[in-house]
Order: sequence, then structure tokens, then C-alpha cells
Amino acid sequence: MISYQSTADLYASADITFKNMRSYYEHDSVNWEQSKIHEQIVDLENWDILYNASVVGAIRLAFDNDGCYIRDLQVSEKFQNNGIGAAALTECERLAIKAGVNKLRLRVLKISPAYHLYIKNGFEVDKEEDRFFYMSRKIS
Repeated sequence: MISYQSTADLYASADITFKNMRSYYEHDSVNWEQSKIHEQIVDLENWDILYNASVVGAIRLAFDNDGCYIRDLQVSEKFQNNGIGAAALTECERLAIKAGVNKLRLRVLKISPAYHLYIKNGFEVDKEEDRFFYMSRKIS
């Protein structure tokens, strides 16, 4: 069963991101450490993704006048491709609606397979840069 809770341990949450993103950081020669990730997420709305009561991922959100920005959606590698990411997107939508916004936005690395998850879930590319797609989806 998939559930969500407010993140209690931001360092453990940052570690999930670090482990998932390590190959991308190395590919792009980005010097990124768990402590830097922690600095970036401390002011966000952080949620743990739980599968059968164990933390298997993280959702990080920021809200502004343009909607809800999914700053990070991570699912630990051994739990990927089991519908957890799609369920987490549904939770992001629920949280965004609860906050009174009508648009989800995100940025994804062009080389990330998560791009296909976002397309499958109705996100469209708004613009692109060298390494990133910027995507959004209206919600009701």
C-alpha cells in the first residue's frame, strides 16, 4: 500500500535523492553532495512516499502564483516501475488542489526516464534548455 507522510528526516530524504541522481550528476560533471541537497530542500514542502509503511521515496513541492512546482519526485531504484511514481503524481495534484492552485510544473533532465512518466501523466513540454525539459499540466 502506498501512503504519504510529512518528512521527518530531511537527511535521509536527501540521501534518496543523492543515490537516485548520482549517475546524472556524474554524467553532467555536477559536484553535488547530500549536504547540498539538504540545503536545497529544507525550505520546501517535503513528503515521504511510503510503500507498506517503509519510506521508498520523496516528494518536494513549492507553491507560487503560477501553481505548484514539483521540485523533486524520487522513488528508490528497487521500487521503481511499480506505479509508485504515478501515484505520487496523483498525490501532488491532490496537495496542489488543497493549496488552491490549478497547475503543476516541473523540470526534468532530458536523459531521465522520468520524462516518459510525466508525458504519460499528461504533462507537456513548455520549454527546453540544454539539459532540461520544463513541463506543466493544468489541474482542476
